[in-house]
Amino acid sequence: METQDEKRLLTSSLIIPTILVAIMWLVKIIETVFDLDFSFLGIKPISAEGLPGILLFHFIHGDWHHLFANTVPILVLGASLYYFYRPIANKILLILMFSTGLITWCMARSGVHIGASGLVYGLTFFLMLSGFIRRDRKLIIISLIVVFLYGSLVWGLYPKYAIENNISWEGHLAGFVMGIVLAIYFKKEGPQREEYIWEDEDDDNDSDTNDDKPYWDVPEPDKDELTVVYRFRKK
Repeated sequence: METQDEKRLLTSSLIIPTILVAIMWLVKIIETVFDLDFSFLGIKPISAEGLPGILLFHFIHGDWHHLFANTVPILVLGASLYYFYRPIANKILLILMFSTGLITWCMARSGVHIGASGLVYGLTFFLMLSGFIRRDRKLIIISLIVVFLYGSLVWGLYPKYAIENNISWEGHLAGFVMGIVLAIYFKKEGPQREEYIWEDEDDDNDSDTNDDKPYWDVPEPDKDELTVVYRFRKK
């Protein structure tokens, strides 16, 4: 029964990430088939013309390689978000999508910024940090797996490397910052660290111990009632 529930949970966790990826692919297919270029809908920093790009730039990619590079991470990280952080997953995803676009619009260098890399960075660093903050064994394992799979993304935060490879490091930085901020802000919401029986027993023992007064709070005996006993030892 639990296996079936887990399968249903995993399947449902893929729905939203798959929809996002499907939209990205549909946009790219339309561009290719009809020889169109939707990059004008990307983010143009500090420009009224670029405001729609705050939400739309995630779905537009420069080429197929760019799209392929973001497809698998969004599926893997998105499914992980909805599987392990389901109660707050929608909030995390929506905030990341909007905030990474807004920060990029506010601080990025001139040009047109497109692609879902900012979202990938946001999901990556949220999942990396959140498990350690919550101190849950299962979530920490997920954090370590994410570090192993996507730890190299940190290179995309370096402006020199990013500019040389025609990458929007500003979008990456926005995702990095917001992933960390959200992991800290939502640390009390969603899954929490499991408490085990032996931990409860320790807490009970601690509470019993705390009821005893420390030695410095023990009242001194009344001098009138003080009894001194002398014992002499024969030589």
